[in-house]
Amino acid sequence: MAIQKGDKQRHWYVIHTYSGYEEAVARNLRQRIDSMGMQDKIFNVIVPKEKKIKIKAGKRVEEGVKIYPGYVLVDMIVTDESWYVVRNTPRVTGFVGSGTQPVPMTEEEIEKLFARMNSETPTHTIDLQLNDAVVITDGPFKDLDGKVGEIDEERGKVKVLVPMFGRETPVELDFVQVKRI
Repeated sequence: MAIQKGDKQRHWYVIHTYSGYEEAVARNLRQRIDSMGMQDKIFNVIVPKEKKIKIKAGKRVEEGVKIYPGYVLVDMIVTDESWYVVRNTPRVTGFVGSGTQPVPMTEEEIEKLFARMNSETPTHTIDLQLNDAVVITDGPFKDLDGKVGEIDEERGKVKVLVPMFGRETPVELDFVQVKRI
């Protein structure tokens, strides 16, 4: 991603923003780049997101979730002018780095982040922890209480230990089939 341009370097930088305002900052920064004619110094602005599966109203919903809340990535060549444009965008608190000098992301960090963002298989967001008390909401064990014994986020499964016949029996369920008590 580091592209040589004359004697200057083009890199990805991370800017810190007010949490919850990442999209607004990205939109404002893009407008400032256009209005101030900085397209030759600031090339791209993104809010890194990944696909996650969440449960809303009892149904699986796939949505984009911010990987780093409070941060926006900028592909740019740092000059006094480009630094000023980014730094003085409303709700930007500064660049990530020491002092006033921004530190670029490494090639390895960028590759991992873009691989995560471009992944076709969404990850599951399971709002449970080990030993949480749950009730089974679907299937043959519906309405039985148990506790979470194992969580497999990759597959979206949980093992619930259900007391049956005087001992705990592990039951593997989809995470949409359980609800925390």
